[in-house]
Amino acid sequence: MTKRRPLADIRVVDLSRALAGPYATMMMADAGAEVIKVEPPGGDDSRGWLPYVERNGHRESAYYMSTNRNKQSVVLDLKAAADVDRLRWLVAQADVVVENYRPGVLDRLGLGLEHLRELNPRLVTLSITGFGKGGPDGERPGFDQIVQAEGGLMSLTGRPGGPPQRVGLPIADILAGLFGAFGVMTALRARERTGVGQHVETSLLAAVVGVHVFHGVGWLAAGVEPVLTGNRHPSIAPYGVFGCADADIVIAVGSEALWRKFAPIVGLDADRADIATNIERVGRADELQKEIDTLLAERSADEVLAALGAAGVPAGRIRTVPEVYDWEQVRASMVTTLPHPTLGEVDVPASPLRLSEQDEPRGEAPPALGADQDVVFADYAPAGGGR
Repeated sequence: MTKRRPLADIRVVDLSRALAGPYATMMMADAGAEVIKVEPPGGDDSRGWLPYVERNGHRESAYYMSTNRNKQSVVLDLKAAADVDRLRWLVAQADVVVENYRPGVLDRLGLGLEHLRELNPRLVTLSITGFGKGGPDGERPGFDQIVQAEGGLMSLTGRPGGPPQRVGLPIADILAGLFGAFGVMTALRARERTGVGQHVETSLLAAVVGVHVFHGVGWLAAGVEPVLTGNRHPSIAPYGVFGCADADIVIAVGSEALWRKFAPIVGLDADRADIATNIERVGRADELQKEIDTLLAERSADEVLAALGAAGVPAGRIRTVPEVYDWEQVRASMVTTLPHPTLGEVDVPASPLRLSEQDEPRGEAPPALGADQDVVFADYAPAGGGR
């Protein structure tokens, strides 16, 4: 029996650009949804962003490719009445519309979300903004590093005594895309019971604040302000980066049981009074870090990792991005090869999800600009008649 992809009966009109919205709709496309990416003349801005993949006399943006696999592309100028009519036609047949315009932009174009839902009461709409609709900062445009800064993430990232640091990925965008996709799935599930769609909203700021986890509760409920801890965990020790003779490694001693396995491997007494419990170890984390670094300074990373692995103590290497993609564990299932229309076969990261009762993951390359215009609008007839 042929297995069906979970979202094979869902049509998504993707009005989003850059990263957060396209990441959300790519997750839906990976699960089988028909995602129609509506691009302005000239295309999504990210089509021009570095780095580039250059082959066969063609050049494509790796940035764009990273969030737009398994989609179709059409070009509509939403300042042109004829193209607005085409968009309304698409919306009338859609299950989901995703947008990440600044608040008010769609309303000024006559395409407000309430109007779109009048066209299609079953429609689920997702808006991803920078700072959330409403509130004193709701109209501000949102860019990842701005939100990393204003959402407190940079104050949590960096070495003690050093300047705050951004996370090395556009994590606010990615998190907003993840939350947005989950919100759409929740609304679609609700629609099965009610027959009516609804509006889903998230923002880059809400996504970052939403993953403050223990830092947020610690401040709100206990008045404890987080401080920069660099590569160390603020609540567990030893947990972080430690130096061996030939390389740094990461060790995570996340429980007292693991501590009792770890200590003799590195030459520590697990029952020593000043480090016998996690509270005591966290309290003297700087001294413990130096002590462990000294004990490992003459031992190779391979030797230490082997000993820790045999004892069941979590530890790992610090890999560069090229080393990650050379790693057999990653090559086995986390990279996929897509047949690109201009570049030939291209290796890209695969969807991180696997469902046991669905077909093999889709493998369609990100579309060329407007590549699916004729197919998508094959049955379209303008409101006034004609083609």
